[in-house]
Amino acid sequence: MPFRAFKSVERKLFDPADGFGPLTNVGELTDATLAQRGDQWWMFLAGEAGGCEGIELFSASLPSLAPLSPTGWQLTSVSADSHKIAPLAPHELSKHWDLRGGRHCPAYVKGFDPQRNCWVGRIYYAGAPENPWGPYSIGYLEWDGQRWAEQGSPVFLATERWEHGSVYEPNLVYADGKWKMWYVAGSNVEDYLVQGFAESDDGRNWGARQIFAPAEEKLFDFYAQPCGDHYEAIFSKVWLGKTPAPANTGLWWCRCERPSTDFEDWTERVQLMTAADRGWHAGPWRPSFRYLDSDLQKLLVFFDGGYMKPGETAGFPYAFTLGTLEVEWLE
Repeated sequence: MPFRAFKSVERKLFDPADGFGPLTNVGELTDATLAQRGDQWWMFLAGEAGGCEGIELFSASLPSLAPLSPTGWQLTSVSADSHKIAPLAPHELSKHWDLRGGRHCPAYVKGFDPQRNCWVGRIYYAGAPENPWGPYSIGYLEWDGQRWAEQGSPVFLATERWEHGSVYEPNLVYADGKWKMWYVAGSNVEDYLVQGFAESDDGRNWGARQIFAPAEEKLFDFYAQPCGDHYEAIFSKVWLGKTPAPANTGLWWCRCERPSTDFEDWTERVQLMTAADRGWHAGPWRPSFRYLDSDLQKLLVFFDGGYMKPGETAGFPYAFTLGTLEVEWLE
């Protein structure tokens, strides 16, 4: 394993045990995706809240002109009630494929739509028609200038045998005139997770799919971003078995000159975090990152975590959390 010296600090951002004051109807929030829109940093999340039928997408922001930070995020509330969190979009058009099972794992990306001849901002996500555990397909919300507009149908469904009927955990970049998407195919319950890859000219119609990382890699998320004259990515390795997690479970950093479709081209891999139990999280996943103030020595990573609720064993006894990892490269 390559050695690149760094020091890091973990912070907890959202934990159900701490509450979400002044919001009183929030159950939990995870799956952060970052977006710099105009002069403001935004975060889009998935979560549960009272009054919502299923898992929904929400938002948080930093003040205008404020630099990216692990703290200071304000959740967006309903305009008429500052104690209730505001869902990003209704389900008037999409409820047949994403209401009862919910909207999961949002991924913000800005790209060019050749059919409309303009740049558009989208939040891709996985939706499920009946069950929060899938099977899933992938669609998006699109900013129409005033609001996040839902789409009537998903744009990416499982079609290959190796996808086992479900596609989710999308992560996208727009590069080289293409919408490029990494995604998970398979099922957590089956302990079968394949990392897939596909490209599109418009983000709606997708070409041939390929396996980016096979099931034995246990790669759950692959989040890539342009960084100067190259690309960097942070990916998560997960462990769904009943035995202790292997040492390579956790968050990893890597780089590549271009956003390659071959996992082996992403080199200089460095493990940033293990699956060690920190109390409020163990086995991190769903990373999203940016460099602080464009300083390529200081990296801010948002990630999901979880823990077993004290005294609970029946039903679903886990709580999901959201935290940050501040990484400073020392060389």
